[in-house]
Amino acid sequence: MARSRPSVPLAAIDDPALPEVLAELAAARADEVLCLNVQDLYPQDKRGKITAKGGATEWIHWQSGTAQLLPHLIPRRTHGPLFLTDRKAPARTPTLDVCPATGRARLSYRRAEEIFEENTRLLANPLASPDDIEDLDGWTLHRLRHSALTHDAEGGNSTPMLLARSRHASVRSLERYARPGVDAVARHMASCDPAARRRHR
Repeated sequence: MARSRPSVPLAAIDDPALPEVLAELAAARADEVLCLNVQDLYPQDKRGKITAKGGATEWIHWQSGTAQLLPHLIPRRTHGPLFLTDRKAPARTPTLDVCPATGRARLSYRRAEEIFEENTRLLANPLASPDDIEDLDGWTLHRLRHSALTHDAEGGNSTPMLLARSRHASVRSLERYARPGVDAVARHMASCDPAARRRHR
């Protein structure tokens, strides 16, 4: 039987680069985040522009954590992919996926997931020993997105806002991701309890 996975605690993911950025941009699709280019970032507005499927322009937004990390990700770079591999791009790599300053390739979804999984093994298994890290499983990027939408839903974000952040085409497709947990429903009911409100007056 498959092991159940707890929600990803977004605030706990504090690795210096990719894992933290992905955690903060988690409600967006990871493949879209990886398509960000340096020249399409608007740091002062904390957002970046991408071309989505069908050629539409879409925006990915971030918060202060990512804003502080971006200068370390793009030192002296003005064009090319934001996230790069640690090696030179193969000769067949499309020009748009190669950094003109370093010659390194755009980071692939597969490699990004490997990095994220490796960096979340102990977070996903809080009772495990660091000595066992090679035998542990971390979180997937899909699980991260799922958890981010659940956190947003539990935080009281409206359905239109959840749709805008996740870019799901319909409420039905969003529904299975943004489902508040038992504790969140209990907190909501407690906050709406008329008797509790009267006691606090």
